[in-house]
Amino acid sequence: MITLLGPTATGKTRLAVLIADKINGEIISADSRQVYKHMDIGTGKDLAAYKIKGKGIPYHLINIVEPGYAYNVHEYVNDFEKAFNSITERKREVVLCGGSGMYIEAVLKGYTLMNVPVNEPLLIELSQKTYNELVEILTGLKKVHNTTDLTERERLIRAIEIETYYKEKKISLSGTKAYPSIIFGINYPREVVRKCITERLQQRLENGMIDEVHSLLSSGITAETLKYYGLEYKFITQYICGELAYDEMVKLLNTAIHQFAKRQMTWFRRMEKRGFVIHWIDGQWGEEEKIEYVMKTIKKF
Repeated sequence: MITLLGPTATGKTRLAVLIADKINGEIISADSRQVYKHMDIGTGKDLAAYKIKGKGIPYHLINIVEPGYAYNVHEYVNDFEKAFNSITERKREVVLCGGSGMYIEAVLKGYTLMNVPVNEPLLIELSQKTYNELVEILTGLKKVHNTTDLTERERLIRAIEIETYYKEKKISLSGTKAYPSIIFGINYPREVVRKCITERLQQRLENGMIDEVHSLLSSGITAETLKYYGLEYKFITQYICGELAYDEMVKLLNTAIHQFAKRQMTWFRRMEKRGFVIHWIDGQWGEEEKIEYVMKTIKKF
């Protein structure tokens, strides 16, 4: 398997499509928000990008659940396995592509993940706690690598619920089922990524991202649910609900996306410290140079 990772706005999908075309492959998405239907512009779901030379490169794990559903890593690992088996049974190659570090690492490392049931008494107890008290409880249960657990109260409570379950059942996250992969990462200078993020945000706003959020709210999805998905959906929902002025929303959202990209790179660097070998591709290379580097590296294995 080939894995292609990198922070947001670095052209991962385009390169994955070019690689898949070269090796008779199909793409499995590793994006925690592109799994949702109708959440297209805000998640950067450019399905047209999967077409090349007049044909479409098959993709998997995009548009598989309804918005509002609490999709999780456990389900992703199971869905990944089904997609992987389907692709390899047809004698085609697998290209895993995305920026959700937790999803990627769960697959590559072979985490054993269980579907943790809802603990109503614990949820009632935690609902009475302050944000700082919740952070203290979670950090007392585990060393927090996934800082996204700390960004939203709902995520924080769910993380405590999961860790409490694992502790009570004496479950280890380490498993044995892993998917070996040659890993490539796209890396640009930080100032280039910042420029790309700002320009892309403006394009998305001009191309109907606010209307998309309006439509989701009109379909019955609550404002709190949309805020849970973070970034574009959080700040645009706040704007629509009158909690933020337009200019303030754009400024805060732009900053939040930059911070998100930085967290993604931090995750990938930690993966390297944990033993993963990532072959970094200079994002400023031309497409042919990138493909040539990938193909030469693959031949060494």
